[in-house]
Amino acid sequence: MTKNVLHRLAEVRHFVLDVDGVLTDSNLLLTEKGELLRTMNTRDGYALKAALKQQFSILIITGGESDGVRKRLSRLGVSNIHTGIDDKLTVFREIAQTNNWDLKQVLYMGDDLPDLEIMKEVGLPCCPADAAEEIKDLAVYTSPHAGGRGCVRDIIEKVLKIQGKWGL
Repeated sequence: MTKNVLHRLAEVRHFVLDVDGVLTDSNLLLTEKGELLRTMNTRDGYALKAALKQQFSILIITGGESDGVRKRLSRLGVSNIHTGIDDKLTVFREIAQTNNWDLKQVLYMGDDLPDLEIMKEVGLPCCPADAAEEIKDLAVYTSPHAGGRGCVRDIIEKVLKIQGKWGL
């Protein structure tokens, strides 16, 4: 990892995450009733809780709509969850401005084209190993883990470790 990436990890105060393809593996299971089912990684969940415990902001912005996703994230302590969002950039800008976030302190992890514009505005654009090529080209850090397979744990753990806040 380059010195530039390590410096950016040290500045992170806010995690902004997509869901499908980041917290999930992009696959949807369809029931006969038409319900969509997703899976999430428990280690990603542990890392989210650890970040919240250390007073990091966590913001979820996703185009998908799922009560199950909302309930899972809420149980982990995440409260700033925005689902069914077509224009992620506008929602991101509103929240960042309302909370006076320094964009250099924002880490965004996305995996596909709807994430591109936010990634251009943040201090640390990241993606999972299986992200779209356009996203990989823009990312400063690409996790060796795929979406839904620990990529969120990977990046949160790195941030917290570099800041001396992991495992506390």
